Amino acid sequence: MRPEPFRPAPEDLLAGLAAEPGRAGLFCDFDGTLAPIVEDPAASSPLPGAPDVLEVLAASLGRVAVVSGRPARFLAAHLGGRGVELWGLYGLERVDAGGAVVTDPEAEGWRPVLDAAAEAAAAELPAGVMVEPKGLSLTLHYRRAPEAQARVGAWARRQAAATGLAVHPARMSWELRLPLERDKGTVVRAASVGLGAVAFVGDDVGDLGAFDALDDLAAAGCHTVAVAVASAEAPTALLERADLVVAGPPAALELLRSLAQRLA
Repeated sequence: MRPEPFRPAPEDLLAGLAAEPGRAGLFCDFDGTLAPIVEDPAASSPLPGAPDVLEVLAASLGRVAVVSGRPARFLAAHLGGRGVELWGLYGLERVDAGGAVVTDPEAEGWRPVLDAAAEAAAAELPAGVMVEPKGLSLTLHYRRAPEAQARVGAWARRQAAATGLAVHPARMSWELRLPLERDKGTVVRAASVGLGAVAFVGDDVGDLGAFDALDDLAAAGCHTVAVAVASAEAPTALLERADLVVAGPPAALELLRSLAQRLA
């Protein structure tokens, strides 16, 4: 159960992180938060200026990280070399200090299962459904064929039953992930040890795990702020649990810019 909600004005949110920046952590999602949603996932890129703002924040705060369902290599291509920690595939991958992708050892054995599922999806799902293999997860996008939502979901559940993979709903898509206890929340919990203030900024169902982690941190005495990025597709549960709601990725970027200016 979430503790009594702390609902600061944006300037109070900034004060909470800026009071002791060396012990503050900022965690962000990528798609729908730092980058606008696009039909072709491969064409996604952060908003102009977003990488620079994250770099400035990383130089001042104790920890700045992007935690995404994207592969870590994708994140590195857009945000690498800026002092920002990059966690991909909900924590199954990370980019180390030298820029190499490090994979959770428990995950490696699942690659053939995901490869086979991707091949089957490409052959069996209707036209308009985009199959996005991510190595250790598989996303089935029905944005271009919304009428196929139920059919794609049913297919994903059959695959999960046959392979042991886990089905997760996402923004206009279904995801097949590994049945391991890894999500954005496990990353935030582990990476927040020793921090006194933590904020997470996200926009989708997969970010609820991070909000759960904030609940745990708040119960232990940490100052936490859950920021939801609103859109027509944002899940109601995320918006209702947020301490602060901003109107889309541009507003999220402006919030980060305000924090960077405060820390300058």
